[in-house]
Amino acid sequence: MKVPETFFSINEEICLFGLSCIFGIIIGICYDVFRTARILFPHNTALVVIEDVIFMALYAVFLSSFATVCARGELRFYYVVGNAIGFIFYFFTLGSIIIGVMKKIYYALLKILSVVFSPLRSVYVKLQEKEHNFVTSSKNTVKTNKKKSFLLLNTTGLLYNRKENKKRKNVNSVAEQK
Repeated sequence: MKVPETFFSINEEICLFGLSCIFGIIIGICYDVFRTARILFPHNTALVVIEDVIFMALYAVFLSSFATVCARGELRFYYVVGNAIGFIFYFFTLGSIIIGVMKKIYYALLKILSVVFSPLRSVYVKLQEKEHNFVTSSKNTVKTNKKKSFLLLNTTGLLYNRKENKKRKNVNSVAEQK
């Protein structure tokens, strides 16, 4: 009867550590996808937090998959350390270069698009001014009409201004009491 190995040799542990460092670089590349999305679509703090939670959840799935596939289901602390070393190495070397290039490309595209669409922008600004003037004048007209209708109340329909000399119900006449 052959008993399966229940431990890793030092050589296997070093290979697993190196493999986890390489996977840390891949994790850094995945994080750059989130960073690029933040460049292209500016986020508020809440969305950044949500993205970071999603990234950490994906990392948890990756770490458990790594332990299952490569390390016979054994999760060791040095896998996380190897991932962190690979991630930090990528983040401060190639990752910063890639993000810098992405920012330059993004701002160059914005500049090109602003030059291309500048004639349309001037037309849009003029239309916006005309629309603002129209809305402002129409609002002033509506306010003026409301003020006129408020000041010119129809007094003939009021209860105490009726022209009829009928005796009102439920109202005692002061003259009759004397």
